[in-house]
Amino acid sequence: MMGPKMQFRDVAWRAMDGYDLDAVFSIANKVHPGFFEAREVLAEKHALYRNGCYILEVAEKPAGYVLAHPWRRGTLPALDALLGALPQEPDTFYIHDLALLPLARGIGAAGKILTSLTKHAAAMNFPTMSLVAVNGSVPFWEKQGFAVEQRADLADKLATYEQEARYMVKVLD
Repeated sequence: MMGPKMQFRDVAWRAMDGYDLDAVFSIANKVHPGFFEAREVLAEKHALYRNGCYILEVAEKPAGYVLAHPWRRGTLPALDALLGALPQEPDTFYIHDLALLPLARGIGAAGKILTSLTKHAAAMNFPTMSLVAVNGSVPFWEKQGFAVEQRADLADKLATYEQEARYMVKVLD
């Protein structure tokens, strides 16, 4: 017998639009209560790089999102701060946030969007993808091909996320 998570037939990622920002803000606050980011900060990521912003719908209701954008390897955007602009010469595709409500976990949705983001990063000729793993997610990201990169120069900035935060990189072929 299948568990309740397997009942969802209508599970799909789609491009995020401006109308989704209230749902993104709501999901962010449910999934990451310890990592508050203002609505304007989330909205700016979408405004700066729409090609990295997607919403997950389950039965046509928002159940998750991803925000990703070009960035510089070995640097981190500050949490809850406006970027102002993307870097002039980005060399990594940075996954700022991947958040799924509990009902959308364990159904393969995260792996599906990461496959799409990896294809996008490769098509844009980024040599790497990078992110900060929080909430005990290092094992998940390792399964997706990311590896912890020890960088003493990032220790203070990582600590602003949480003590267990880890900078992770995936090298693209």
